[in-house]
Amino acid sequence: MTPPAPEPEIRNAATVILVRDRATDPHILVGQRGAGAAFMPSKFVFPGGALDDADHRADLAALPDADTMRRLGEACDPALARPLVLAGIRELWEETGLALGRADAAAPARRPAFHPDWHDFLDQGALPSGEGLTFIFRAITPKGRPRRFDARFFLADADLLLGDPDDFSRAEDELSHLHWADLDAVRALDLPFITEVVLAEVQALLDAGRPPESVPFFHHEDGRSYFDRL
Repeated sequence: MTPPAPEPEIRNAATVILVRDRATDPHILVGQRGAGAAFMPSKFVFPGGALDDADHRADLAALPDADTMRRLGEACDPALARPLVLAGIRELWEETGLALGRADAAAPARRPAFHPDWHDFLDQGALPSGEGLTFIFRAITPKGRPRRFDARFFLADADLLLGDPDDFSRAEDELSHLHWADLDAVRALDLPFITEVVLAEVQALLDAGRPPESVPFFHHEDGRSYFDRL
């Protein structure tokens, strides 16, 4: 009998949920993963991905609020907080071509201090900025999946973007059908289960009009799934 394949390593990851027209007619940015993707093929998702070396060789023009940074450091190595913020900004940039940053004409000159994966971002005359990013959800992929992530979800207002929020011309090809949709339209898409759960949290936060009092942490141990709060 062939032994079962070992469980894949759980990789730290970050996702950014962008919302525009928050007060009047909230719309969320989503895109579709490729049909041949190893993880969540053909599903509509928020931009995001795994933490990598680039996120340890970069700096932030500004940090998120103190609650976000504190909660990011809970139930994990606190030193991951800053790289996770950077991972979310980098993945957003790579998958959509949209920059969460602070304009800085001298940014291209700082290339030597940043991993090469950041150079195109810097060349736009901007430094990555976590200002306005709010940590709202954390989830670990269940066992038995081809890839597993410990994903942190951030909410950010589209007003924080540099440039046109409808310009996806610099996006790489990981996500297609990038578009802004209201929450009812997003719910009608083919979503992963966890995206549906996070979307409900986004709706509650938008309705409340304030940051979360605590952050849900969805994880799995001993054959059961449950929520903690951070």
